[in-house]
Amino acid sequence: MRKFVLALDRQVTGAATFVACLLLAIVSVLGIWQVGTRFILEQPSTWTEELMRRLLIWMVMLGAGVAFRHGAMISVDLMVRSARGWWRTVVQSTITIASVTLLGILIWYGIDLVWRIRFQTWASLDFLSMGWAYAAIPVGAFICILGVVAHQFDPIDEQLDTAQ
Repeated sequence: MRKFVLALDRQVTGAATFVACLLLAIVSVLGIWQVGTRFILEQPSTWTEELMRRLLIWMVMLGAGVAFRHGAMISVDLMVRSARGWWRTVVQSTITIASVTLLGILIWYGIDLVWRIRFQTWASLDFLSMGWAYAAIPVGAFICILGVVAHQFDPIDEQLDTAQ
């Protein structure tokens, strides 16, 4: 189980990192295009702002999974830093369980939200369903759960130990 989770995590986290970076580049180009059409051509692009907003949501949700893998979870840092031995394991396990529970709820309600709004379309790109934009919630939460569990199995705590 541990080997499977860590192998899956490496693949998914690598893909999420790549896609999040790609989305950042696309959003940057779209932002330049929007500014150019507005101030140089004096005819603002109507679709770029909405597309940028949706791509930023995807970028953040994918990036959150990568952050969770590196231990950037909601936690009480003072408790983790001061805990030693078996108590530290208890604190970390409690944080993992709480995080997975919260993210599981996010997946559940995210899927429900995507299902309810699947027939709504974007204002400026009316051929795209709003479900594609909101699908970032359950997909990102799943990647976050994978990162949290992988972090529990194989912690990466450099940032926590050196934080001021």
